[in-house]
Amino acid sequence: MPTNIFPLDSDKSFTDQEKLGHNRWHPDIPPVATVKPGDTFRVDCREWFDGFIKNDDSADDVRDAPLNSVHTLSGPFRVEGAKPGDLLVVDILDVGPIPQEEGPLAGQGWGYTGIFAKKNGGSFLTDQFPDAYKAVWDFTGQTATSRHVPGVSFTGIIHPGLMGTAPSAELLGKWNAREAALIATDPERVPPLALPPQPDSAVLGGVPEGEFDRVAGEAARTAPPRENGGNQDIKNLSKGTRVFYPVFVDGANFSVGDLHFSQGDGEITFCGGIEMGGFIDFHVDVIPGGMEKYGVKENAIFMPGNVEPRYSQWLSFSGTSVTLDGEQRYLDSHLAYQRACLHAIEYLTTFGWSAEQAYLLLGAAPIEGRLSGVVDIPNACATVYLPTEIFDIDIRPTAGEPARIDPGIGAPKSVMG
Repeated sequence: MPTNIFPLDSDKSFTDQEKLGHNRWHPDIPPVATVKPGDTFRVDCREWFDGFIKNDDSADDVRDAPLNSVHTLSGPFRVEGAKPGDLLVVDILDVGPIPQEEGPLAGQGWGYTGIFAKKNGGSFLTDQFPDAYKAVWDFTGQTATSRHVPGVSFTGIIHPGLMGTAPSAELLGKWNAREAALIATDPERVPPLALPPQPDSAVLGGVPEGEFDRVAGEAARTAPPRENGGNQDIKNLSKGTRVFYPVFVDGANFSVGDLHFSQGDGEITFCGGIEMGGFIDFHVDVIPGGMEKYGVKENAIFMPGNVEPRYSQWLSFSGTSVTLDGEQRYLDSHLAYQRACLHAIEYLTTFGWSAEQAYLLLGAAPIEGRLSGVVDIPNACATVYLPTEIFDIDIRPTAGEPARIDPGIGAPKSVMG
């Protein structure tokens, strides 16, 4: 087994560990460990809410989830010799749940998916699903099943939702300026258009006490993807993946977290992957001057892993850029994917699943989302592909009556107060 350079004790909170990670991006967060190009190493990761979400039949924890505290990132890890302008090469050698443990933390044999309430982050379909819901999934090998979404089982594509390098001070300033300008266009919007720096609940690793307030006031939230990678939530960044990250600071200062047992394209419920804690094994290298050499000056490129399940039959749904009220939008691919997902959800309800159960399933199962047409004015077309093998019943249209499943206890709901 590779040497674990960031171990986590499951009996302690994220902030009480021997080595302290972070939950903000800032160039002044010092590295917690140093590796060399060519090194192989292991990193433990805590589920993004550090154990706040429980394995129970209530969604109150999703409703009350403390968004200011996310994400619990392991790192930063300095890569010896990496310089601004280089490309950091990151190979994912292995990734999985917390090994050989069963217990109260997500990753100890189970994980969860949450629909976030509109007043606490929202989701991709927040206007149609404004309240908090939850589904707990049990792991058997690489298969996920849920008492809250019965009638389905699927093979997870285990992956980290978040990996990235530290921003330079200049890049951090650009992030904060452009996101502040966006927020200013509609400052009272719910959910907000972006998340500004928030000192409350900031975890900044080894930042000295005298610098803490300054760094906390400047540090960027980890919620969105940006030029450094970040929270991209790409389900295919699985075992066998190679990622090429731009380097903006000396040592690259690489961090990782937000592990998922599985996820559908888009992570559409916001907490849409099956969230868990676990481990991840890396090999790293450096391409000197790679940003200029290959034109990878912003945003990582990657070679996906090859361990995804081999589903061969799919039922697909399309959507176009027309709102539910019939308003035509111009080549709005975001809206088109929303409509495709809504069509899939409505279809699944004909078999007995509630709309919320179907929505949770689309967030968690390895569905395929695609931009299928972006040039035929005025309508963009997006599609969502459901693997038919994950269902216990045949969901294909037939001349007979649709089969019906027992929806069981359903997905726990918590109405926002």
